[in-house]
Amino acid sequence: MFRNKTYNRRKILLVFTMVMLVLGILAGRLVYLMVFCSQYYGQKAEDLHERERDIKAARGKILDANGVVLATNRTVCTISVIHSQIEEPEEIIQVLVKELGMDEAEVRKRVEKVSSIERVKSNVDKETGDRIRAYKLSGVKVDEDYKRYYPYDSLASKVLGFTGGDNQGIIGLEVKYEEYLKGTSGKILTLTDARGVEIENAGEHRQEPIDGNNLHLSLDYNIQMYCEQAAKRVMEQKSADSVAVIVMNPQNGEIMAMVNLPEFNLNEPFTLVETPKPEQPEETESSDAAESSEGTQETSVVQNAENTQDLLNQMWRNQCINDTYEPGSIFKVITAASALEEGVVTVNDNFFCPGYKMVEDRRIRCAKAGGHGAETFTQGIMNSCNPVFIEVGLRLGVDNFYKYFKQFGLLNKTGIDLPGEAVTIMHKKENVGPVELATISFGQSFQITPIQLATTVSSIINGGERVIPHFGVDIQDTQGNIVKTFTYNTGKQIVSKETSETMRGLLEKVVSEGGGNRAYIEGYSIGGKTATSQTLPRSAHRYISAFMGFAPAENPKVLTLVIVNNPQGTYYGGMIAAPVVKDIYTNILPYLGIERDEVVQEESDSAQ
Repeated sequence: MFRNKTYNRRKILLVFTMVMLVLGILAGRLVYLMVFCSQYYGQKAEDLHERERDIKAARGKILDANGVVLATNRTVCTISVIHSQIEEPEEIIQVLVKELGMDEAEVRKRVEKVSSIERVKSNVDKETGDRIRAYKLSGVKVDEDYKRYYPYDSLASKVLGFTGGDNQGIIGLEVKYEEYLKGTSGKILTLTDARGVEIENAGEHRQEPIDGNNLHLSLDYNIQMYCEQAAKRVMEQKSADSVAVIVMNPQNGEIMAMVNLPEFNLNEPFTLVETPKPEQPEETESSDAAESSEGTQETSVVQNAENTQDLLNQMWRNQCINDTYEPGSIFKVITAASALEEGVVTVNDNFFCPGYKMVEDRRIRCAKAGGHGAETFTQGIMNSCNPVFIEVGLRLGVDNFYKYFKQFGLLNKTGIDLPGEAVTIMHKKENVGPVELATISFGQSFQITPIQLATTVSSIINGGERVIPHFGVDIQDTQGNIVKTFTYNTGKQIVSKETSETMRGLLEKVVSEGGGNRAYIEGYSIGGKTATSQTLPRSAHRYISAFMGFAPAENPKVLTLVIVNNPQGTYYGGMIAAPVVKDIYTNILPYLGIERDEVVQEESDSAQ
């Protein structure tokens, strides 16, 4: 019995000790939470009673070379409702339907939804927001916000790009430089009670947004306008499908203009641009045919609705960088530079063109049916003679051709600061025979992007240094201070200075004496090369007219590539695209401070 009593006492003591130990731990934990974690949990408790609304940061502006604002912001409003604070739901519904022009069922759905805060509509113009605020409706919040705005609507639309509803870049420079432009959003914090109702006189806490930085470009508003006007004229005159223009500084790769007609309205980027269709002859039809036509139209509407996104994507495409095409005779510049550099041809080498050249069993024609007869290499370039360049290509051989293709950077992207750049589509080396080599030599049977062509020619004529095409110059804060300057790796020598000088002289003759004479402007030394190529399938008889020109020929400061897609009627590059470059240069050469030759100017003045 004594043993049992001792055992019970020990058991009670053990239980008591355990209870005291647990109580001690709980007391210690309570002290820890109340003393050492009071601030943390106090903040957590406060957070449970705070309602948060975002304040968008002002997106940075996009500025042209001279500081002209190409993209900025407009103040708009976001209209929201807080269910727990609504006192007169029917009045709110009627006011919002009236002021916002929304469907009543949609507004009612949002007003009656039980949530801490429900957005009714964003990007509401400020005037409308101010009117709604004036009603002083309980539970309705009007927060000021920003919407991207493009002062010149469609100017350089496929270069600048646009933003979505959240002010985030979608395409173009807007998405490429998103990290610099976007800024950091702020917040509005409002105290509420346990029911979610805002506490009177508690005020609002604001975390101010940090505005985005400005992007400064090499693109020049005036040059872009000149180019768009010239492109529009030829597009209308020739009923062309599209026109692309690139203007760049061949010395450093800065792009001064990039045109992609038809452009679209940046302020309404989801509105499809209607392109004119050729008129169809009128036909009489029976009532049965009419019914059938009506059914077809209904089907067409459904199909169009399904394909809207595809159509938008096509409308937004920048053909200068996203699309490839057969470059035609402009590529002869690259063939010539390769051959001169390799030493397989000289400017005085003699050739004979009977109007065609046989390569294996293929008869490859010259553009001049009767042939050019005897001619030097210089004359072959001036005449854009295919047989001459076929012979030069065969002299080079497949290995050398691919060596220079790689050396010139044609197998890689240019590195332009725009998203979605396409790459050259070229035969595999092992699949190139004499016929393929012959067609490659004058710019057919492979595809290249316009920006790659313009960049490579720029690098050949600027002294032989490969450049990186680009728009971005620097990043500036809201006060105009430069916070980052972009640098681009240049200096890789792709041809010798001697070859570059020779090419400039040859291409100057193309304009002054050869097939590019429609780009000639008295008093200016202009170099250039024409091109006419076909799209696939050849049976469609659709052509691309192009011209590449640069000035001054002896020391190029500007290079321009014009591509006219599917012009109607006459389609030769020298007749269609070369005059466009002349039109552009008549305006932009004086604007750039490139003066006419003094001797010619004095002769012209004395003649008057």
